[in-house]
Amino acid sequence: MLRRVKFITGVLFVTVALSACNTFHGFGEDVSHLGGAISRAAK
Repeated sequence: MLRRVKFITGVLFVTVALSACNTFHGFGEDVSHLGGAISRAAK
């Protein structure tokens, strides 16, 4: 039983970690696009 709980906890941790990477990657792209828009508006 303890082995099963450890396995499930590990799978959940990996899932959360991978989804967080995608979230931060998307956030970086959004900031980059916003910076480009600000640069174009300032010209």
